[in-house]
Amino acid sequence: MIPCYKSVKLVLDKLIALTLLVALSPILLIIACAVYLDHKSVLFTQQRPGLLEEPFYILKFKTMNDGHASDANRVTQFGSWMRRYSLDELPQLWNVLKGEMSLIGPRPYLMEYLNLYSDEHKKRQWVLPGITGWAQVNGGNELSWKEKLDLDTYYVDHLSFWMDLKIAFKTMTLLGGGKRKDLPDSKFMGYKENIR
Repeated sequence: MIPCYKSVKLVLDKLIALTLLVALSPILLIIACAVYLDHKSVLFTQQRPGLLEEPFYILKFKTMNDGHASDANRVTQFGSWMRRYSLDELPQLWNVLKGEMSLIGPRPYLMEYLNLYSDEHKKRQWVLPGITGWAQVNGGNELSWKEKLDLDTYYVDHLSFWMDLKIAFKTMTLLGGGKRKDLPDSKFMGYKENIR
């Protein structure tokens, strides 16, 4: 990795996030209104681990109704459509602007998972979490947890401008086809169970 790339990446992240927030503001407003009509609230917030396990609150447009049913049964029709094109993730541009996230990096999973990672997989917390990442463009939720975490570790070990550029292009290709799986991750239980 180029020694100064992390600093350059942080500046680029914030410039791109600000540009996208301004350019997409009409679309964000329309989506926010539609989400409000669906849920009577707009944003879903949840504490996630960031750089060096520092907690922050991730922002997403709400896609699920409140309740105790399974996630699959709580996702609304509009929420499913947003998930398909990752539009529910757009509020995370604000997380990027605040320096809590990067445009590209390992996805921030739940705080409770931190103690379940192997020492090798804990490397994923050495960089800012991302809106999209190496695991997401190489199978995403179709991968096992170990496969996803292995890919996150690979990203940290090979972080570079060219790696990020490759992920950005692959992400645009996937979003253009609406290929994101619209259901949330399964729960991570550690490495003893063969969980997907």
